[in-house]
Amino acid sequence: MSDSTSTTAVDLIVSADTVLTMEPGATHRANTSIAISGDRIVAVDATDALLESHPEAPVIGGAGTLALPGLINAHQHLTGDRLIRSMIPDDLEPGRSIFEWAVPAHAAHTGDDDELSATLSLIEAACNGVTFTVEAGTVAHPDRVLAGFDAVGVGGTLGSWGWDVAGEPWAGDTVDEVLERQREVQRLTERHDRVDGWVTLVGHDLMSDELVVAASELARDSNTGITFHLSPTDSDPASYLERTGKRPAVHLDDLGALGPHVLLGHGVHLGDDELDRLLATDTAIAYCPWAYLRLGQGVTRAGRHIEFIQRGGRVAIGCDAENAGDAIDVLGAAALAAGLAKDMAVDATIFGAHAALHHATLGAADALGMSDEIGSLSVGKRADIVLVDTTGPEWVPLSPDPVLQLIWASDGRSVRDVVSSGRVVVRDGEPTLVDRSSLAVEAAERHARLVRDARLGH
Repeated sequence: MSDSTSTTAVDLIVSADTVLTMEPGATHRANTSIAISGDRIVAVDATDALLESHPEAPVIGGAGTLALPGLINAHQHLTGDRLIRSMIPDDLEPGRSIFEWAVPAHAAHTGDDDELSATLSLIEAACNGVTFTVEAGTVAHPDRVLAGFDAVGVGGTLGSWGWDVAGEPWAGDTVDEVLERQREVQRLTERHDRVDGWVTLVGHDLMSDELVVAASELARDSNTGITFHLSPTDSDPASYLERTGKRPAVHLDDLGALGPHVLLGHGVHLGDDELDRLLATDTAIAYCPWAYLRLGQGVTRAGRHIEFIQRGGRVAIGCDAENAGDAIDVLGAAALAAGLAKDMAVDATIFGAHAALHHATLGAADALGMSDEIGSLSVGKRADIVLVDTTGPEWVPLSPDPVLQLIWASDGRSVRDVVSSGRVVVRDGEPTLVDRSSLAVEAAERHARLVRDARLGH
């Protein structure tokens, strides 16, 4: 784990009272620091030793901090909902929030809206410790969303809106047109060091068999991932059963569209045969517990994510859109995942804070097929590091188990500093690369225009 780095130029040292490396079998380490060269971790060692070896290197952190890997948000809509955040009523019948609010908002979005929305969402994510975000597949202007990633300085995956079943905003797109948009994003990101081009489809029952097979093959051939929505409610199973006579995951597996390159968004309403197929194909799931509670989608009755994990399935935690999960706070979502697991099973012995944090870090990286790059504080990995302020009231007195305190007593608001790919992107709770106050003024103006042009609430 340690490295003398004697012949390596160190650009930054991140120091903390306690470091959670999240490596397999590792526990927290006291008085430890992380040395960074470029965008990589080059040492994790005793603080005194690293400071002595590299006296000229700048240092952040220090006393009163806890260090952990950058958090991973496995499912986040970066456009559409942000500029009408917490505006969609929370008492609508199923479907109305989508077709009366979300779809019109997306249809009225301009490129400027996409960039501002993504920037605002990624600022909130970064300030809550998220350094890697999987965009959920509803981007109209990927170049502008990529500009948002660059503005904030964080990483993630990016695709372009994809469906071929009649509807808005692209009614009647052909399979070739959808796939070409995905290839354009791959070309856009091919030399980017933090953002990866993924194939993204809206999913549900809005993709033909031809499209989902071709899209999955494109992801395989490109050595990248594919993500799409499936079964957050029971409407997808009902639709697939009517059309194919099979439940969704069974049908997709029969088509050859599943596999370790696939990250399903949600997977709440899954049957026994579907769970077996997902496990057999090593297909991963992005689990967004706050969204299912906010939207009343039945996770407490039907959700089987913890069973899936216990059987060896790969799961990452996500936050979803700002009118579903509302807060882009992976720590908060992780705590909810743990609480739901215990309560749904009526068993306090299962899936505690340590498991929840794993599925927000290294377990999430594994679900994304990126555990060799992110998810733990390990030499050679990307320097994505979060420093939590442990001097606040929620940290007094300090627990001998910081993971329990981080998950159950804290949330993203305890985050103080964030390093992404070796660069300090949050300092003292504020983004370092963008002016949040000026963006707030612009957001208010664009919110008013979007509500007017999309005729929202009428």
